[in-house]
Amino acid sequence: MSKKDNINPPYYRKAIEVADFIEAYDMDYFSGNVVKYICRYKEKNGLEDLLKAKWYLERVIKKYGH
Repeated sequence: MSKKDNINPPYYRKAIEVADFIEAYDMDYFSGNVVKYICRYKEKNGLEDLLKAKWYLERVIKKYGH
């Protein structure tokens, strides 16, 4: 694995890089992490990543609700 793959592994680079998507939509930290974990769960940590996405989504909902 190259140095670039350590920073930006293939599961973040499908049709569009996840970081580019997050940046294009000017997402905050929590929203960006929801997208990141949803995009990678099938190829990396499965349920663990879905639970992380859920945790971050709950933070977004809490923030939005105030």
